[in-house]
Amino acid sequence: MPQKLDFFVRFRYPRLFQGFAMKITAQEEYGLRCIIQLASAPPGETFTVAEVARREGLSVAYVAKLLRILGKAGLARSQRGIKGGYALARPPAQITLGDVGRALGAIQTPSDICHRYTGNMKTCVHDWDCGIRPIWQGITQYVLGVLDGIPISQVLCKDKLVQLSPQA
Repeated sequence: MPQKLDFFVRFRYPRLFQGFAMKITAQEEYGLRCIIQLASAPPGETFTVAEVARREGLSVAYVAKLLRILGKAGLARSQRGIKGGYALARPPAQITLGDVGRALGAIQTPSDICHRYTGNMKTCVHDWDCGIRPIWQGITQYVLGVLDGIPISQVLCKDKLVQLSPQA
């Protein structure tokens, strides 16, 4: 299994998101790369787990795990037989970065925010009078909106830069 790496995507929007960093796990990065490999296959063709692993420089076992997760989420499908392998379950224009992130499990939803860091308690001590929650929920909804607005088909277009613009 590849070394567990984390990297940061920097969002640099005027004022509101100046220097904001979002943590992306290795599983999300590699899972997205596997989806992009499947999306790059000619229509009707599949890639074997070994082909995806070779193309991405990952272990066969790790790619198999990622493709199983993506398959359970309805983003990839497997085909058995001599010409078997994996393909996208839907056209690339119908799968977004948000879909991939949610499938791989690390994108928080607004309801996750206050249940993750509760200290020594079952619930946060500020559960009823929290001034921070609306801020985290707004940021989370914004990031999810951006990720849900970028289809895999746009990521495949190397000649087009993915444009992110803050929504007012």
